[in-house]
Amino acid sequence: MNWAAGVQCVTKCDNRKPKPGELAYRKGHVLTIIDTSTRKGYYKARHNTTGEEGFINSNNVREREALRVDHSLSFMPWFHGKISGPEAVSKLQPAEDGLFLVRESIRHPGDYVLCVSFSGEVFHYRVIYQDNKLTIDYKQFFYNLIDMIEFYSKNNDSVVTTLMKPKKKQGTKSAEVELSKTGWLLDITKLTLGENIGEGEYGAVYQGEYMDQKVAVKIIKCDVRAQAFLQETAVMTKLQHKNLVRLLGVILHKGLHIVTELMTKGNLGNFLRTRGRSVINSVQLLRFALDVCEGMEYLESKKLVHRDLAARNVLVSDNSVAKVSDFGLTKVDSKESDKAKLPIKWTAPEALKKEKFSTKSDVWSFGVLLWEIFSYGRQPYPKMSLKDVKENVEGGYRMDAPDDCPAEVYTLMRLCWEQEPRRRPGFSKLREKLEQEMVKRSPRPEAKHREGMGSGSRS
Repeated sequence: MNWAAGVQCVTKCDNRKPKPGELAYRKGHVLTIIDTSTRKGYYKARHNTTGEEGFINSNNVREREALRVDHSLSFMPWFHGKISGPEAVSKLQPAEDGLFLVRESIRHPGDYVLCVSFSGEVFHYRVIYQDNKLTIDYKQFFYNLIDMIEFYSKNNDSVVTTLMKPKKKQGTKSAEVELSKTGWLLDITKLTLGENIGEGEYGAVYQGEYMDQKVAVKIIKCDVRAQAFLQETAVMTKLQHKNLVRLLGVILHKGLHIVTELMTKGNLGNFLRTRGRSVINSVQLLRFALDVCEGMEYLESKKLVHRDLAARNVLVSDNSVAKVSDFGLTKVDSKESDKAKLPIKWTAPEALKKEKFSTKSDVWSFGVLLWEIFSYGRQPYPKMSLKDVKENVEGGYRMDAPDDCPAEVYTLMRLCWEQEPRRRPGFSKLREKLEQEMVKRSPRPEAKHREGMGSGSRS
């Protein structure tokens, strides 16, 4: 296989006695390729755990495996969801001291129940959800169920016995085991967290360093939500493209840490708003549009739908490359209904009305994103309420072109906003049109260095 710099791989065997200049590793270690061109049959690589660098035999590594995108992976194999008390009792048979499970409370929605077997009986402890924390006794409070289980596995305060053995839900696999086996589990001791760079609905995002590499870390403390984000992570392990934010790995520690490459210039909307027309010209806007289009074309080729494409979910790297991020809503293109909370101004009419998503609904969102880019980060449908946007768009209203927007680009927006999904172009056709426009507007072959937006070459 032809590898490229930045690709992560897993070793197939041990190399415990490396020759001078070679890297030491054991079977199953994760390495990052640094250079493929210096020595025939060898790659220069960095060890993801020790940080050491050296040469490796190209035959001794395999591609890092992707995680399966299914619901069998679980951080909490002992979590059985919405089952009744009698069902929990039957699952905890034959009786064994310290055998336990957690279920959702049917009588008190939003709360949980810890069920523990002891002396042939099953004891049920209501876990109350209060002020974003969980408690059994109003003395000990926990951010999530995982922390609670860890505590009561070592202490029997307020419970009849310490928790000894989890009763696993049938069909679940341990997320920790699977992440470790496929090479995606990172080591919390190698991570240094820095400043908070963002606050989302489900958790905070921090700048940090992992093995001397600058990273972004999304921390989801609530484990039930973290379980949902495991699907996002599984999708990201399958994707490798220069215009998609790259996943480096996952840490399981007081919830879920999703570690990605750090995009130093923030999201595209803020980037454009804070620089404006005096700094960024139309060719550079086209380049951003093309970056996003190429990332989306790749997702389209994988039959994946993003469902939340917007300038806020496109990040800008140190060398001003735009990359699509936030795969929290990414799903296989099944055109199935979904009740997720929808970003109305970016969502296609058929997705708003019937909650049906496809690549063509992503194309609609891309049209709105183009409008954001060429208006230098303005909020779409200015001065319109969400209710008005929904009604007017359904009735055929479309935004006017932003000031000084090239006519050809506005034509593309209008094509993206065709009422009938089948009449909208695919991302490959949009990329061709944007490339043609780029050639027309570039006074010379596109420079690798982008004026006015910091130095550094594109990668």
